Amino acid sequence: MLTPVIQKNDNKANWLIGIFSVIVFVAVTFLSKFTLKVELPFDKHIFALINALLNTTVAVILVVALVAVKQKKYQLHKNLMMTALVLSLLFLVTYIAHHLLAGEARFGDTNFDGVVSDEELAVAGNARAFYLLLLTTHIILAAVILPFILFTTYRALTGEFMEHKKLAKRTWPLWFYVAVTGPLVYIMIKPFYH
Repeated sequence: MLTPVIQKNDNKANWLIGIFSVIVFVAVTFLSKFTLKVELPFDKHIFALINALLNTTVAVILVVALVAVKQKKYQLHKNLMMTALVLSLLFLVTYIAHHLLAGEARFGDTNFDGVVSDEELAVAGNARAFYLLLLTTHIILAAVILPFILFTTYRALTGEFMEHKKLAKRTWPLWFYVAVTGPLVYIMIKPFYH
């Protein structure tokens, strides 16, 4: 096992994780309602591509980290998980940038007028329902998973490996789901970017 990196202080950790999680949730929710009208010298949807690549990378890292811990390669597992955490934080920055600069696309909106007409709905068919289900579960779990990721990380960094393992059994699959569904959402919505 690894040695603790930080000293245990549950009260302080609870406050910091809670405050950070609320700030991120409020920022993402609030900022996604606004679009900045800025001319950029590049395609503003590059941020969505970066998001998908970051999520894909995190998904791969999560699998490799799981294999590493099963093989008792704890230092490798720690390094991989910290990398996944940093990439996920970078994802948050590019996610906010994309929504601020590009606004919202609607699945099925082939004429890019911001409204999905009855004719467009008919063409989109069941793919739209599947997309909305995928998007909804992705967004809900992405909103919920952050404090769990941070608490799981905290338990590892304080050397509380049994508690870490218990939390990780619930956190890992949810984080993995979010990381995998992010690129799928991107692939499905990309044709409707304007």
